[in-house]
Amino acid sequence: MSILKINKNDLIKNIRKVDGFMKKYNKQWSLVVKVLGGHKEVLNFILKNEAVKSLYSVADSRLSSLRVVKEIDPAIRTMYIKPPILSSVKNVIKYADISLNTSQTTIEHLNSAAKAVGKIHKVIIMIELGELREGILRENTVQFYSEIFNLSNIEVVGIGTNLGCMYGVEPTYNKLMQLCLYRELLQVKFKRDIELVSGGSSITLPLLKNRGIPSGVNHFRIGEAAFLGTSPYDNKKFMNLSTDIFSFFADIIELEKKPDIPEGKIGDAAVGHTSLDPDAIKKKKSRRPKKHYRAILDFGTLDVNPVEDIFPVKKDIKFVGTTSDMTVFDIGDSRGGLKVGDAIRFKPTYMGVARIMLCKYVGKELVETRPKEHIKRKHP
Repeated sequence: MSILKINKNDLIKNIRKVDGFMKKYNKQWSLVVKVLGGHKEVLNFILKNEAVKSLYSVADSRLSSLRVVKEIDPAIRTMYIKPPILSSVKNVIKYADISLNTSQTTIEHLNSAAKAVGKIHKVIIMIELGELREGILRENTVQFYSEIFNLSNIEVVGIGTNLGCMYGVEPTYNKLMQLCLYRELLQVKFKRDIELVSGGSSITLPLLKNRGIPSGVNHFRIGEAAFLGTSPYDNKKFMNLSTDIFSFFADIIELEKKPDIPEGKIGDAAVGHTSLDPDAIKKKKSRRPKKHYRAILDFGTLDVNPVEDIFPVKKDIKFVGTTSDMTVFDIGDSRGGLKVGDAIRFKPTYMGVARIMLCKYVGKELVETRPKEHIKRKHP
């Protein structure tokens, strides 16, 4: 069975390092745990650790995950980081202390649901700054806030934006300064304090380090840096964070020396994906096939995308092809000491971890040491 090993020591160290970095710049931050897919064992380990106690909140885009967080520790402040659907407002009030919103209708329904249970629900209203995902139009900001401020069981605690997630619009100083200026405008006009300017994420951490973020941006929503040790700004390691927290291991179920090109007529019925397109196969058929050892591994595209989401730690292992439940890799002219039953290690991307954590066919294991390139297993 394929397994995702999670280095728990490095994970906590990363959270502490990010927290120390944020404190250095006097910023609040929320740990975005959506990459974990609501996995209770891993969440329990993280949330019970003292490193999480000083964070502003724990955030997720799935209510089922926030429910798990509240089951583990009801005292933890939770944040729902996606505009809610109307049918979910009761559960938003139940499991999220704060939610990010862009619809007046939705906030009015949240107000009614909060009133029904005697709660005050906090909201951050998202502003559109060019990414064209969630966010109200800038010219509608004042009118929007004027309506929301009048709701009895809604407390506006912040103004926010999302940049870099869909089109990749960069979170520049000028973009984020606009957010800060809107906060000042709203505070003056309505004589209300707006606590948070939530414009930061893992993508903005390098900018914060280089003084490229306005001082008014005081809240960050951080997931990738804490869990993967990288920033989407340049897809590089950030500071001295660990980038080896997650390791995906897949068992070898066949290991044989085989030709590098298929035999027979290639039709259109293939359901898998290979590293060769039909034209490349035709060119290779003009010469004598080469034989390399091919390892068939016990996972497929139903588990994780082997082309974009995971990469072999051992550089000379090359992707050949995949189907729904098996994937083939070329390991070269020799077996490299591998045999059927051994497991090969892969380094997953952020999306790779997220997909694997959601897959019930891949095991998850918290470990204390950094794994090797592959696992040599003894079998009866």
